Amino acid sequence: MQRIDAREYFSGEFDLPGDKSITHRAVMLNSGADGEAIVSNALMGEDCLSTCRCMRALGAKIDVDGTTMRVRGTPKFQSGVELDCGNSGTTIRLLTGFVSGKGIEAKLYGDESLSARPMKRVSDPLSLLGANVKTTDGHAPVYVSPAVLHGADISLSISSAQVKSAAILAGLSAGGETRVSEPVKSRDHTERMLAAMGANICVDGNSVTVKRSELRATDVCVPSDISSAAYFMALGALKGKTLCKNVGVNSTRTGILSAFDKLGVRYSLLNKRVSAGEETADILVEKSPMRAIELGYQDVPAMIDELPLIALLCAFADGESRITGAKELRVKESDRIRTTAELIRNLGGECEELPDGFVIRGKKSLRGGTIDSYLDHRIAMTGAIGLLASQNGGYVARPECCAISFPDFFKKLDVKNG
Repeated sequence: MQRIDAREYFSGEFDLPGDKSITHRAVMLNSGADGEAIVSNALMGEDCLSTCRCMRALGAKIDVDGTTMRVRGTPKFQSGVELDCGNSGTTIRLLTGFVSGKGIEAKLYGDESLSARPMKRVSDPLSLLGANVKTTDGHAPVYVSPAVLHGADISLSISSAQVKSAAILAGLSAGGETRVSEPVKSRDHTERMLAAMGANICVDGNSVTVKRSELRATDVCVPSDISSAAYFMALGALKGKTLCKNVGVNSTRTGILSAFDKLGVRYSLLNKRVSAGEETADILVEKSPMRAIELGYQDVPAMIDELPLIALLCAFADGESRITGAKELRVKESDRIRTTAELIRNLGGECEELPDGFVIRGKKSLRGGTIDSYLDHRIAMTGAIGLLASQNGGYVARPECCAISFPDFFKKLDVKNG
């Protein structure tokens, strides 16, 4: 149990961990590239370490020194490998696509939580390319066997950066042209990094076209993760003033800022710059009176990881908020619609669970209480923010899951073990 005391005021400047999505891709793609690359400011959370473990098993050499990795890639992967993806959905989904065209046998598996997450949504589009991918009743373990891939036109019914990326990475090894389209543009880190590494790739709106390509190793300086910064940004809006430094503000990831605009949160982007093709900025957020909002299907892809936190902010906003089109939350590390609604209610708020979202009735303050993380890092961190902003504080049960994406989260909050 982690004790979180309520605070009247919260402020500070924060250097935050590297972006999880970009770290995954920098390690994975450089591991399959020709040459050697330095990945700096990498996130050393458990999910990204799962990617490192898998890429070493496939033959890459990865040396770690603090938050810097030296990656020596191998375009030809080892066969007959078992790839332990831990709790990482990004690892298992992207890697299923990446290994599908490599002419190898591989088994991809993970922990109990990962094994409950759907994999047919990856294997089905890969089959259109001719991939030989078998799931276990639609879940992990996943078995990949050698197959000759061919280009295809793949239209995704649900926008997902992980599924899109799996198909794109398989398309790198396919003959002809592979085109992947989605209804709403999801995060595009894969496309940006592949372009920097010399892939034959073209982006046109919500469609990505890729042809057979060899990748060249490319250094990557990973910006701070806006999904991690979001918790401190939320504290600024609720309790004072915060400055999060060197944060990635890729337009496919700034849904939290769009939500801030609707909520009426006061923020500024300072010192804007570009690093390795990714826009970064320092984000200043100040205490703000918030109003109820409505978010729909078109808003969700750019803020999918932050939706539990946005729902929490709505619990402090004036009026009734409605978030829909977020059915994807049902298949995250926990059922985040259920666990977020429970979190808000346990704090003393009002949240009605919908099949694809929430209805949240805001209050001026929440009393606090005890939050179960369900071993979901986003729920644990959202709960901690809610408790710190509450009247009485309380406890987060099973807080150790924060190490998946933000190993020193509670230290940054200046929260002591309790």
